[in-house]
Amino acid sequence: MTDVPGGHDPTAYGASIADDYDELYEGILDTSTAVECLAALADGGPVLELGIGTGRLALPLVRRGLAVHGVEASPAMVKLLRAKPGGADLPVTIADFTDVAVPGEAFSLVVLAFNTIYALPTEEAQLACFATAARHLRPGGRFVVEAWVPDPGRFVDGAAVSVRNVTPERLSIDTALIRPDAQLMETVQVVFDEDRVRLYPTNHRYAGPPELDLMACMAGMRREHRWADWNRSPHQSAARAHVSVYRRSK
Repeated sequence: MTDVPGGHDPTAYGASIADDYDELYEGILDTSTAVECLAALADGGPVLELGIGTGRLALPLVRRGLAVHGVEASPAMVKLLRAKPGGADLPVTIADFTDVAVPGEAFSLVVLAFNTIYALPTEEAQLACFATAARHLRPGGRFVVEAWVPDPGRFVDGAAVSVRNVTPERLSIDTALIRPDAQLMETVQVVFDEDRVRLYPTNHRYAGPPELDLMACMAGMRREHRWADWNRSPHQSAARAHVSVYRRSK
């Protein structure tokens, strides 16, 4: 397995998957429910999305009347965002969101969705991300993290394969190798279409919900909610994902 921290390139994932990103995840993610939940948490205030990508969440939030600013490391993803209706007018800072200063007023909500916290290669980088979020929040503002819950037990001899999506036209599987001692996971999403095979490699430094809670505490935030999904379902021990809401001290 590759030693991830030493050679981390924050633009690599976007460069690999940007052209196919919207197609691969269309109809798989519950975007409308996520947007409704985020709009309620923002309570009318400005929103900062870390890892804005192609605008899946940001553009619907703007259509709801919210001011949204994005941070994105991948110029390839931002190019696709700009081509969408409303995307050209959405302010985006191209930067690594572990160390970025976004101009303007403090935000009422900072969003880090769809497992993006795990794209940061070290515990130090993840801590820096929580500090970045807290620094951009107004007093009482919220930081929302959506991520899967680590399950090292599904790996056999350090490897695991799982089905991501099956349709008559496409099969998508995830292959992964794990290093539990470092909480590192090296993955490749393999997509089989009728006429081609596509590979999308990425690395993860995973962290369980209690560790994320500690990071928030160190950044001056406290957990306000933890849900199993964007519907705000109660989070139970068997949940495979979580939506955690942290609030900056007033």
